Amino acid sequence: MAITPYQTLPLVGTKPIQYLTEIQTNALVQVFQEWYDKSPTKAKGRIRGRYWLTFLVLRFTGARIGEVLGIDDRTDIDFRNGEIKLVTLKRHNSRRRNSTRIIPVPASVISEIATYLAEFPEQRGRVFKLDQGNFRRVFYERAKEADIPKDLAHPHILRHTRAIELLRAGVPVTIVQDLLGHSALTTTAVYLRISGQEAKGILREKGLV
Repeated sequence: MAITPYQTLPLVGTKPIQYLTEIQTNALVQVFQEWYDKSPTKAKGRIRGRYWLTFLVLRFTGARIGEVLGIDDRTDIDFRNGEIKLVTLKRHNSRRRNSTRIIPVPASVISEIATYLAEFPEQRGRVFKLDQGNFRRVFYERAKEADIPKDLAHPHILRHTRAIELLRAGVPVTIVQDLLGHSALTTTAVYLRISGQEAKGILREKGLV
């Protein structure tokens, strides 16, 4: 199936849900990592490392940017079990507005955080305490380097991308709902839809058309 510059799901309300392809996602990860690895000085590495770690957690949790920026690396990261605790910021049910959820993340993400803190122990407790506007600017710059279309160059695209990735890997929709912190299953179920073009490609791959 041909890879399009980006893919969209059917309309929800007035806007389609857009997400990155696997190739685009990998390119963005690579560009972000190279930007951090090539820090010209240790001081720059200390600063860039916080953006790199924030990006990684966004990419592998599908969390909202405000949720990730609210992480306290001293209390919210379980290094032994590879889990991160997030405070769910957006709930339709006001009684659950301040609920928390536990998100398993790859061992490589936990390792990156641990390595950074070992090198910069003075950053403990403030790794993710970035200004949201500054993070968006850095994200946009890296996305541009990775040839991500301008209208997709925002942190929330990683949330849509992670949802699609999980569902296509066969993760039950109810689990994806919990991981993303959706208050209603119908919100998560939107990601189950596929476009007509994509459906045609799948049928061709299976030899059904």
